[in-house]
Amino acid sequence: MIPLVINIVYFLLSLALLLAFIRLTRGPSLPDRVVALELIASIVVGFVGVHAIDTGISSLLDVAIVIALTAFLAAIGFARFLERGTQE
Repeated sequence: MIPLVINIVYFLLSLALLLAFIRLTRGPSLPDRVVALELIASIVVGFVGVHAIDTGISSLLDVAIVIALTAFLAAIGFARFLERGTQE
């Protein structure tokens, strides 16, 4: 039963990653693309977390935390860039 659930979660995360990538490439504006990029980072954290549960390797959770913190800092940088705009 558990391998079935893990496979379903992998499939749903893959579908979400595909949809987020489509939004990243076809986003109508730059803020939409930034949100899609942040979503992709969150989905990758989900993949790493599910893989850690699937394999039982708890050190992968540290990797997920590092990815999440890096994505957070990137989101802050993008937000500052969008707030400033092109006026300098």
